[in-house]
Amino acid sequence: MIEQVGITNNKAEPVAPNDTIYLCNFRVSVDGEWLCLKGTRQEELQELGDMAHTFPPTPELERITYYPNYPVGPRERDPVLIERSNLVNISKLVVKEVIESSLKFGRQLDSDHIPLQHFFIVLEHVLRHGLRPKKGLLGPKKELWDLLQKVEKHDAEASDITASVRDLPTVRTAIGRARAWLRLALMQKKLADYFRLLVAQHDMLAEFYEPPSLIRSDEANLINALLVSLNVVDCNLCVKEEDLDSQQGVIDFSLYLRTKREMVEDTASLRSDQESEADTNMSTVLDQKNYIEELNRHLNATVTNLQAKVEGLTTTNALMKEDLSISRKSVDKIQAENKRLKNELDKFRKIEKKSESLQDIKKQSQPEEKRTSVVQTSYESGIKELSQEFRVRLQEELTQREEVEKQLEKQNSLKNQMEMSIQNLEEDVTEKQATIGSLKSQLEDIKCINLEMYTKLAECEYEISQKGELVAKLETKTKEISQMLTNLNNMNMTNDKNDKIDKENEKNNGVDKK
Repeated sequence: MIEQVGITNNKAEPVAPNDTIYLCNFRVSVDGEWLCLKGTRQEELQELGDMAHTFPPTPELERITYYPNYPVGPRERDPVLIERSNLVNISKLVVKEVIESSLKFGRQLDSDHIPLQHFFIVLEHVLRHGLRPKKGLLGPKKELWDLLQKVEKHDAEASDITASVRDLPTVRTAIGRARAWLRLALMQKKLADYFRLLVAQHDMLAEFYEPPSLIRSDEANLINALLVSLNVVDCNLCVKEEDLDSQQGVIDFSLYLRTKREMVEDTASLRSDQESEADTNMSTVLDQKNYIEELNRHLNATVTNLQAKVEGLTTTNALMKEDLSISRKSVDKIQAENKRLKNELDKFRKIEKKSESLQDIKKQSQPEEKRTSVVQTSYESGIKELSQEFRVRLQEELTQREEVEKQLEKQNSLKNQMEMSIQNLEEDVTEKQATIGSLKSQLEDIKCINLEMYTKLAECEYEISQKGELVAKLETKTKEISQMLTNLNNMNMTNDKNDKIDKENEKNNGVDKK
């Protein structure tokens, strides 16, 4: 049973390093989150026995000597508080071991993982602590499975777990279904949420649990926090292949008990590991910092080059825009002159048509008269010359217009190319700025990690200094005790010598009397 561990803290708070529990011939002290087991030497027991024969102990002296950290007051014999404290403390140790083993091996935990088996055993004891017994012969029995089935009324996602547990062919008992439900909830990382829902339902808990039960006390919040920390662990449990109806195993406390020598070795190894890890982390952080600074320099150089290119492109674009506006103005002038020439050409064509029509009329009216005047012939020859000149000028204007249109198309294509290149450069600049921002954020994160490492190192050094002070205090206490023992031995020696002298004096007095 879990209650056999002699942890005597009545409050669910971190246990002080000086707390000591005496268990048979072993002294179990609590150091942080470890139970430290130290064998009591036979010589110490013999000395304590001799002292007890020499000085008969009172009940108060016996309490101070053998049980110095046992609680004093009306609550010292309350077994329920001791059970709750034991459950909370062993839950802390088991959850810590599960998380550390998961991080150490870096894999999913399966059903054969021993700390995970211990966790389910402890969780079952936590949930069954203070469960109401059956009332009478015909009264209903309160089972843990009945309580877990009511979670789906408050959270619809729990109905899938409950339905799958009901459909399991290998589980037949209520406790087996409860165990399967807890395993599925842990795999889905919903166990802490469902436990918090149960703790919040005070009326439902009052129906199933006694008032001093753990789940109805303040320690339930600590259990919930421990379950939340298990969300970092990935589990792959095959519920169908496990025998959940039978009795679960027992907890092997050798995983959580340490001797004093092991504790010192572990602290020394932990300190050396932390120092080496801090050195390696510092070297990696410095390398990353140098790499990021070099990359930042390259990025700044590329950004300056791109900015120079963008400025050159903007100036060329402005010049091209000015050339384009000038060419557009010249094209507008040429088009206006072309329209004017077209109008004049239309007028001359109309005049030619009129002259031709007049000539046809004259030819028809005077077919016999074939002589023409000098004025008419000169007029007609002048009109023809003007029309030829206008045609030549029109042809030249058309060729100029085609050339101008070609230049305009070329300038438009150049403008489009410039706009595309500017867009590409702007995209490159934005990407570089985004990378610079991400690198700055990474640098800030690295700085934060560095600060955290420094603070952790300072905390570790502070804890080590505190432990050194505790060791110094213990050494002074041991010296005082050894001094007391030597004084007692000296007193015994002097008493023996005095007894022998008294006996010799009595003998001498008897001889003198005779």
